[in-house]
Amino acid sequence: MTILVFLLVLTVLVLIHEFGHFFVAKKFKIKVEEFGFGLPPRIWGKKIGETFYSLNWLPIGGFVKLYGEDEAGAGRISHKIKKITHKSRAFYARPPWQKAMVVAAGVFMNFLLAVLIFSFLFAIVGVSVPGDRVVVNNVVKGSPAYSSGIKTGDRITYINSIKIISTQQLIDETKKNQGRGITLRITSGQIEKTVKITPRINYPKGEGPMGVGISQNVEVKKYSWYQAPVAGLKEAFNQSILLIKAGGNLLGQIVSSGKVPEYSVAGPIGIAQLTGRYIEFGPAVVLSFVSLLSLNLAILNILPIPALDGGRLFFILIEMVTRRRVHPKFESYAHTIGMALLLALIALVTFHDLTRLISGQPLLPK
Repeated sequence: MTILVFLLVLTVLVLIHEFGHFFVAKKFKIKVEEFGFGLPPRIWGKKIGETFYSLNWLPIGGFVKLYGEDEAGAGRISHKIKKITHKSRAFYARPPWQKAMVVAAGVFMNFLLAVLIFSFLFAIVGVSVPGDRVVVNNVVKGSPAYSSGIKTGDRITYINSIKIISTQQLIDETKKNQGRGITLRITSGQIEKTVKITPRINYPKGEGPMGVGISQNVEVKKYSWYQAPVAGLKEAFNQSILLIKAGGNLLGQIVSSGKVPEYSVAGPIGIAQLTGRYIEFGPAVVLSFVSLLSLNLAILNILPIPALDGGRLFFILIEMVTRRRVHPKFESYAHTIGMALLLALIALVTFHDLTRLISGQPLLPK
């Protein structure tokens, strides 16, 4: 089941990305020579209309080969341009803005997929959001809270005249009043009462000024069909920002320490194992995981690295600014080197995952 779901997820992510390139190219009437899933060598292929559709052995990517482009996709790169008989349908002859839209379409489709998944989950399943109730989880014996009669399960609603709606607010207000007497309004079952307490300035480690453990309730919020897309779009942007920050932090750790932190990077094997773990929690969790993978794919592809969409956009941007195309030979070599390095990186990460698997070490933290 894990393998089947993983292959299905990978297929969806790759096909939706490549379909973006395919769709925009078709809209601009650029000839699509091949639509390939996976990287060569080829397993199977069939020509439908003017496009050849292929299935390839390495299921770690895909490509759309456009008529008249220098970079053929899937690492098969040549600086030799074939004889062009229909220049009007060639990719390289199109205005830079059209080429940029074709290249960026894959990234856009991955981002759109994440938005659609988040929107669906928000409308159908709902999203867990912090509620406005702060509840006492435990009371330390001998603490100010214990002496004041506060009990597990009590809900703290006010500190003096300030309404408490979050754990952080309770912590902040308590710290402001350390060493001074305060009045808490508490709901205990159906009974409301007030309690006077003096938060400690000095207290044992882990107990806090009052000596209580607190938590905030979680509510499931659902959005209407017209609110869900807006909420999904916001969530996709927020998650993208978090992923970019996490990537920046990871890069900083690698540069400062000279090594990759444990569990920070996983190859296809690690992702497959993580997929299997999420399957245990149900379809909604798997869908959330797919949305994050789709955002990851979008962010990685937009990086200005040769062989990736971002690398191709970089060369197109140079063409827009200078009004001259980068020499095809130079660009093709850059993409060739970039593809070789990316494949080497994938192989290295996969080997690392296999080594840990064979040695009995967990691929991912429990």
